[in-house]
Amino acid sequence: MGRFSLPDEKPKGLDNPGAARFIRYMSKANVAAFKLTNGRLGGRWRIGEGFKKPPPILLLEHVGRTSGKTFTAPLVYLVDGPNLVVVASQGGLPKNPQWYANLVAKPDTVVHLRKQKARDVHARVVEGAERDALWARLLDLYADFAKYAKWTDREIPVVVLEPR
Repeated sequence: MGRFSLPDEKPKGLDNPGAARFIRYMSKANVAAFKLTNGRLGGRWRIGEGFKKPPPILLLEHVGRTSGKTFTAPLVYLVDGPNLVVVASQGGLPKNPQWYANLVAKPDTVVHLRKQKARDVHARVVEGAERDALWARLLDLYADFAKYAKWTDREIPVVVLEPR
């Protein structure tokens, strides 16, 4: 590598302890605002590309695999017929978010959408052609997902939430 060459490594993006902590606190604030106002506040994602074209947010309940405690995560979602589609991007961090592992372990859960009653759903991780088709639509919904995919070595999981 020459004196003025750039290293051949992926950009780090949000991969630092401060960013992870910020994501955790902002998620808690988003959940609180959403619950307090039934989604009037916190019902749209206005970060990054979301300033130009704010995608909708749902609240996903998930039960801890070991603790058994119920947690709530605010997630950008795509409507696909009767299904809702979410992405385990975690801002392109190296690991999948905890909610993803919790859903894999216990796929039956509840989601909350703006100005609607809670919905019972069953989570299903999609792969192959189905994932590719949904991923293209998700990129149209929120372009920052492409950036997150570049920041990580993992394939970002796409999860379909089917009514039950």
